[in-house]
Amino acid sequence: MARGQRAQLAEKMAGEIALSDDPGGTLRKWRTDFEVAQTELAEELSVSPSVVSDYESGRRENPGIGVVKRAVEAILDIDDRRGGGHIRQHVRVLSAGFDADIVLDLREYQTAMPLDRFYEALGATEITGSAGETVSGHTVIDSIEAISRLSSEEFYRLYGQSTNRALVFTNVTSGEGHTIALRVLDPTPTAVVLHGIDREHVWEHAPELARIDGYSLAVCPGDIDDTLGSLRELP
Repeated sequence: MARGQRAQLAEKMAGEIALSDDPGGTLRKWRTDFEVAQTELAEELSVSPSVVSDYESGRRENPGIGVVKRAVEAILDIDDRRGGGHIRQHVRVLSAGFDADIVLDLREYQTAMPLDRFYEALGATEITGSAGETVSGHTVIDSIEAISRLSSEEFYRLYGQSTNRALVFTNVTSGEGHTIALRVLDPTPTAVVLHGIDREHVWEHAPELARIDGYSLAVCPGDIDDTLGSLRELP
């Protein structure tokens, strides 16, 4: 990863925290998103954990830009030492032009991956099969944020470099809206995963519409953090 990409991510994180109506809460969001404990961040900053806790809770005066920059760099340094998985995830989303709360992850694979292997990694269950046997990438999308904030043109960009991919939708109740929305996309993705629900809660017409439109439909009821962790471990 180029140093400039990390710097761009750091600038985005620091700007978001500094301009937030709740800087402490936004700092906490980024810290937890990178799976950094308060004690780890405190140690990296050479302060007591109570100082970090006070900033995040608002008990201490809002951190100045200097403190924010140090905190952001500390979070990124910790992730770097762990292999940089979260940094790469956010850089991919940032490079695609999306906010991290809309697209949670976007990735292209070096070689096409068998679809059944992708589902196994996620703990997903296929409901409707398709002719597509592999996927070349994935996009994880917060469906509520995407529907409320993305234009139709931006929605196409969720495909990344190829439509031979899996679109994983979070914040799903039944999949009705997603299934209907996909009917206007041409071409459709290879696979669609409805995250956070089981088969019993899928809209009754969704499997048949997936069959008609030619994509595989699956459900994945697991925790979103576990799902993102599984995706980061894919080769």
